[in-house]
Amino acid sequence: MSYAMSSALQAAVFQRLAADTALADLVGTAIYDALPAGSLPSLYVVLGPEDVRDASDKTGGGALHEFTVTVVTESAGFSSAKTAAAAVSDALVDAPLSLTRGSLVSLRFYKAKAARVGTGDMRQINLIFRARVADDT
Repeated sequence: MSYAMSSALQAAVFQRLAADTALADLVGTAIYDALPAGSLPSLYVVLGPEDVRDASDKTGGGALHEFTVTVVTESAGFSSAKTAAAAVSDALVDAPLSLTRGSLVSLRFYKAKAARVGTGDMRQINLIFRARVADDT
């Protein structure tokens, strides 16, 4: 197993989302690797946790990354969050990401969960993707 491509995968995912015009039309530049201090916009995207499993084979090291991208809104209802979540999914599924270490074998949508947060209007959608990477550098 190799966890060595984790940072490269995260950077490539962030770059892909930040460069996507459809997503930018919805959230602007409110795409975060880590939440900034202070107030947040009413709709934003943040990279979240990941689980990584060995996916090595006889050709070399590799890993299966399950990572979360979260869409958060303070608007009542799920409409704006679901529209942004669809843009995230469209930007990432089968994206030709270029990694600084290793290579991306596949990138697929796995599952999502939409939920209210607390008792107010905040809504959150956690999108989970599966990326298979090979350590072929």
